[in-house]
Amino acid sequence: MSALICGSLAYDTIMVFPDRFKEHILPEKVHILNVCFMVPQMRREFGGCSGNIAYNLNLLGGDGFPMGTVGQDFEPYSMWLSECGIDQKYITKIDSEYTAQAFITTDLDDNQITAFHPGAMNNAHENVIPKQDGITLALISPDGKDGMVQHAQQCVDANIPFMFDPGQGLPMFDGEELLKLIDQATYVCVNDYESQLLQERTGLSIQQIAEKVEAAIVTRGGEGSVIHAGGKSVDIPAVKAATIQDPTGCGDAYRGGLIYGLMNNLDWEVTGRIAALMGAIKVAHNGTQNHKYSLSEFKEQYKKEFGQSF
Repeated sequence: MSALICGSLAYDTIMVFPDRFKEHILPEKVHILNVCFMVPQMRREFGGCSGNIAYNLNLLGGDGFPMGTVGQDFEPYSMWLSECGIDQKYITKIDSEYTAQAFITTDLDDNQITAFHPGAMNNAHENVIPKQDGITLALISPDGKDGMVQHAQQCVDANIPFMFDPGQGLPMFDGEELLKLIDQATYVCVNDYESQLLQERTGLSIQQIAEKVEAAIVTRGGEGSVIHAGGKSVDIPAVKAATIQDPTGCGDAYRGGLIYGLMNNLDWEVTGRIAALMGAIKVAHNGTQNHKYSLSEFKEQYKKEFGQSF
């Protein structure tokens, strides 16, 4: 099986604020907000949902292809993907644009303030889902809105099951648009905040959303996750990280685990635990693509954590 990971490829400029935002933002003054956070730590990383998820899936030996639109400055990222052995045949370069850029500031409570320039990502609709290339599963993650809508329809037309993962892109869609995307999808994955927003905009409870798909997955950070499938709810415990370095990309690591489980026909409990462990390993490393392990090393850690193998 091979998976197509549709979404952004971006450069992440990650800054660490050695304090707490809440100590510097006055609630009664938010209507005239003018703050500056001094960030002594800064680094530039390879990121974007498509790139991150494909990277994590690749660590487990999963056959995943990132699909996205990138800009004139993509060469360093391209070289990195080549070093990792990740196929780039579905990545399209837009010479007139810059690759998407995220500027992320994290405080000591792991709260984040992000500024995002979409750049070439706005041309996502120029990519087309392949019908005859052996793709058996797709994931539609945050991307240009037109691209997300078109790729969902193209998956339906090509009979490719897909996971709808709106992420930060969810606010772009109204309730009617979200209902259509849910009806088209095979799986839905959101975090707890996105779950509330999705329910408000569609007028459906998470259980009702789950009835429309094979599974609705809700991640809850340090409180674990819940997988609603087959009329049941599977609680997935959070895995305690060896150390907490950087939360950026943990959700993408989790989703890489979900895709791996689906590609290998694993049950939801095992799939969720694989995903949770991948997220915990990621949070112990700075950046979104700096953690490394082999499948055998991961299986050993999984057995140590859960007392069983997969």
